[in-house]
Amino acid sequence: MDGIAGRACVVTGSTKGIGLSVATSLAEAGADVVISARSARDVERVAADLDAKSAGRVVGITCDVSRVEDCQELLGGAVEELGRLDVLINNAGVGIYAPITELTVEDWQRQVDTNLGGVFYCSKAAVPHLMESDDGWIVNVGSLACRNPFAGGTGYNASKFGLLGLSEAMMLDLRHHGIRVATVMPGSVNTDFGGSPASPESAWKLRPEDVASAVLHLLGYGGNALVSRIEMRPSQPPKG
Repeated sequence: MDGIAGRACVVTGSTKGIGLSVATSLAEAGADVVISARSARDVERVAADLDAKSAGRVVGITCDVSRVEDCQELLGGAVEELGRLDVLINNAGVGIYAPITELTVEDWQRQVDTNLGGVFYCSKAAVPHLMESDDGWIVNVGSLACRNPFAGGTGYNASKFGLLGLSEAMMLDLRHHGIRVATVMPGSVNTDFGGSPASPESAWKLRPEDVASAVLHLLGYGGNALVSRIEMRPSQPPKG
C-alpha cells in the first residue's frame, strides 16, 4: 500500500487476533514492524514467521503493557532495532465482563492498567521518537464500548471510555508536533478476545482483517488530513 513501505511500526498485543492482522498487513505492505505481547515464546514464533514471508523486516520484543518499565523498553528497543519510529498501534487489551457486584478489585485493576494505562505508558514513551518522524502516528484500537455501556461492562467500559478521552486529548496535544492520533472502534470481532473462541457461527461478526484494513487506510491519508475516529460495525448482525 502506498505510504506504508519503509515505515517503522510497533504493534502491541500482536501475536493473535486484531493485533496480528494489523502487524501482518503492515509487514506485507513493506513496513518494518515490531511484534509484542506478554508471551516471549509467542512473540518469537510470530516475529520469525512474519519476517520470513513479508516484504518488511519483523522483530519481536516481549512486553506487558500494564508495566511502565516494559513499555519504555519496548519503544526504546524498537528504535534501537529499526533506527526510528513512525507508527505506534496500541492494540493490547483484556476483557473481563462482570457486574460491579461480582467484579473483583484485581480484575478492575487489570483492565484499567492494561486497556488505559498501557496506552498512556506506550504513547508517553513513543512521543519523543514520533516527533522526529516525518509522519508520526498513534492509532489506538478501542471498541464501540468506548461510547456504549452494557450490563457487565463495569471495568471494561470504564477502561474504554477512558481510552477514547485519552486518545482525543492526545490528538489535540500532538497535532502541532507532527503526530496524528486516531481511534479505531470496532464492534463484535470474530476472535478469541474475552474468552469467546472464534467460530463459524460468528461469521456475521467483523473479521480481524477488517480492522487491519481500517488502520492501514488511516495511515494512507496525506499529511493535511486527520480522521480521528472510526466506528466499525458488522453490516448484518443477527436480528433479535
